Amino acid sequence: MEIKYMKRAMELAEKGIGFTNPNPLVGAVIVKDNIIIGEGYHELYGGPHAEINAFNNATADVAGATMYVTLEPCSHFGKTPPCAKAIIEKGIYEVVIAMEDPNPFVSGKGIKMLKDNGVKVTVGVLQEEGKRLNEIFLKYITTGLPFCLLKTAMTLDGKIATHTGDSKWITNEESRAYVHKLRHRFSSVMVGIGTVLQDNPFLNTRLPDQKCSDPIRIIVDTQAKIPLNANVLRIDSAARAILITTELAPKDKLHQLADQGVEIITAPLWKEQVDLIFLMKALAERNVDSVLLEGGSELNASALQTGIIDKVSFFIAPKIAGGSLAKTPVGGPGIKLMKDAYQLDGIKIQRFGDDIMIEANVRRE
Repeated sequence: MEIKYMKRAMELAEKGIGFTNPNPLVGAVIVKDNIIIGEGYHELYGGPHAEINAFNNATADVAGATMYVTLEPCSHFGKTPPCAKAIIEKGIYEVVIAMEDPNPFVSGKGIKMLKDNGVKVTVGVLQEEGKRLNEIFLKYITTGLPFCLLKTAMTLDGKIATHTGDSKWITNEESRAYVHKLRHRFSSVMVGIGTVLQDNPFLNTRLPDQKCSDPIRIIVDTQAKIPLNANVLRIDSAARAILITTELAPKDKLHQLADQGVEIITAPLWKEQVDLIFLMKALAERNVDSVLLEGGSELNASALQTGIIDKVSFFIAPKIAGGSLAKTPVGGPGIKLMKDAYQLDGIKIQRFGDDIMIEANVRRE
């Protein structure tokens, strides 16, 4: 029964995807006499937490009930009052928690408050699932850096475009729809200037018949070559555009971009390219908790080389492009020895029609 109700809490938590960043995804279920009497989830950043929404939606007296929650209830005043205090005041008998809050400054304090006030606490029900649910929050809150997913699409022979540069479309509509779900979940999407010049993308979220959020659009452009009329700069969106450039960029071009409302971040050079480690720190300072990297082969190579990638999603289409000059997902000089290849674990394979997605974590040594 614990697993059943915790799974329901996680289903509720997922409803907050795209709207709570940089806060975690949290769901809560209140059960009394084996009947669900209240449900809630964290719906919006700055809004009531899952536990409070569950109380507000309760259809019966919650005193003596059990609450199932995907993350340890908070014990401190933030944008909202502490949920642990509300749980105590409402007379909840037991709280079943998937995982402790990963924030090192508050971890365990909510649990301690509950126990100190006579509430029974059980921790660790579907803990691994809870960690996967909040992998973005886990990375951001423990390291102070954004969670970064490298997404790419390729043919069966490993090409991201033909030798002429044509890449529309490698994958099918189902795969591309899933990518828009990723854009909805991540607070930013990042590409290199090569992708902008070649494809002129919009980088917004397009999910028919569904309320969704656009990610912040990040363009890595060492010399500010981006056209002033590029689609990525011209779309009507509440999400801003950020240009990451260096001292090599012309000052007058940067002034023109700033006049269009583009935020400019000037980064140091690393091997004649943008220093991506500096960039991740700069984005974190702007409350960007996650980056969906949809870059070309060179930016992908730099991202892997600098160690900013946490996870990869490779979409493979049943097509063969051929061509020794056709680009592959990861360019750059490459590794010299196979023993030095980037290692992956936590492999997940998913079908989208005839396309296959392989998703995996980048192993940390």
